[in-house]
Amino acid sequence: MLRVALPIRAHAHRFGLALLLATAFALMVFSRTEMFMIERLRADISDIFVPVMSVLSHPVQSVGKVASEMGHLVALHEQNIQLQEANSRLQRWQVVAHKLERENAGLRALMSYRPEPLASYISARVVGGSGSAFVRTLMLNAGAHDGVEKGRAVVNGNGMVGRVVEVGQRSARVLLLTDLNSRIPVVLGVDGYRAILAGDNSDTMHLELLSPKARIDVGMRVTTSGHSGQLRSGLPIGRVSSLQKGEVQVQSFVDFDRLEYVTVVDWEARKFTPVLSGGSEGTGNTLTEGGQPGSAPIDTTQ
Repeated sequence: MLRVALPIRAHAHRFGLALLLATAFALMVFSRTEMFMIERLRADISDIFVPVMSVLSHPVQSVGKVASEMGHLVALHEQNIQLQEANSRLQRWQVVAHKLERENAGLRALMSYRPEPLASYISARVVGGSGSAFVRTLMLNAGAHDGVEKGRAVVNGNGMVGRVVEVGQRSARVLLLTDLNSRIPVVLGVDGYRAILAGDNSDTMHLELLSPKARIDVGMRVTTSGHSGQLRSGLPIGRVSSLQKGEVQVQSFVDFDRLEYVTVVDWEARKFTPVLSGGSEGTGNTLTEGGQPGSAPIDTTQ
């Protein structure tokens, strides 16, 4: 056996390298000439292994999805607890509000309280400015035809903008609070210190005729006092921004450089005579919707 195996081993060592080279060369030639068959074989192998890999990847994706859902459930549980606490607080405040409402209604009945007239609103778009560095006004696309009257307050969602000073049939001019000619009676803070808010053609305003005994702090809220006769009390204006050399500066809530739409507010009651069932006109109190004194809201959008 040893004598037979030794010659075979010697021949294998002699021709093994040549056989490997020939096989490699044949595979190279085959790959060049039979590209379609190789691509087909590669595609078949991919078709076999891709489903297997997809099946193997499902557990990993499932674990990740379960972890994500668990985190979502935990967040929902915490949010649910917070909403339940908020709901409990609101329910307690609702009980207090109902009690105060009944008490307020009883006190108003005892005092024969007459409620303030309802406001009417006219929405308008800002179509132009003053065009001058010495005058700060706005031009609106609503006028007398829409119910705008001189002296009415003009507001937006943040606070008071100014007052109507000129009215045309289809336009109106608004004097901004920051204008040099603007003077508005205001009150400050919860103590109700009275003063006059004056503009100076800058981005801020200042207070005049303020009592020397008033204790003013930065951040104190400024609102209208209603003493002018045409402006309702409580309209938000701004906050005290600085106290310099005895002068109180006020920063408005309104960004006057970005005004697009404003609302003209009218608190005067629009009277009408109700027609009785017999067809005759009767005289009575000024009525609005719900039978309360005042005027029904008017909303004219241009």
